[in-house]
Amino acid sequence: MTSAPSLPRRSAAEQVRLDSMLQDLFEHRIHFNELIGLKIASLAPDKPQLSFLMRRDLVGNFVHGRLHGGMISAALDTVGGLAIAVAVAEKHNHESAEQIAHRFTRVGTIDLRVDFLRVGIGHSFVATGQVTRLGGRIASVQMTLENETGLVIATAAAAYVIN
Repeated sequence: MTSAPSLPRRSAAEQVRLDSMLQDLFEHRIHFNELIGLKIASLAPDKPQLSFLMRRDLVGNFVHGRLHGGMISAALDTVGGLAIAVAVAEKHNHESAEQIAHRFTRVGTIDLRVDFLRVGIGHSFVATGQVTRLGGRIASVQMTLENETGLVIATAAAAYVIN
């Protein structure tokens, strides 16, 4: 029995184009992400990351200067989407940046559960996503949000449609 020939991995130049496209998409083309200040911190296939700085307009508790829970949820949901985009790009590593971009247009959140573990105090935050299952139609992701000292502020689990 012979196995099907594997397709060649995208070139290094095409990978750079894909990384640049993902950065532009997540930082600028999704205008909400730009509004709240999300930046790509890592496109590592095993644990992509987004970061953002604390700002006055992200405060939920004005007395204590704590990060708004909606901002926490938004950052976690967005890094889940980023983790899927990176995982899909790895799964289809022979496809061009444009083909991966087209695949990403069909991703949507089905379910998101956030566990708020500590108050959102810090100067900067990093959200990390890890795909735990990448099926043909559904993906599952685990996420964390930490402040600059490594203190875990919140964790999340989500399911996304990826057909």
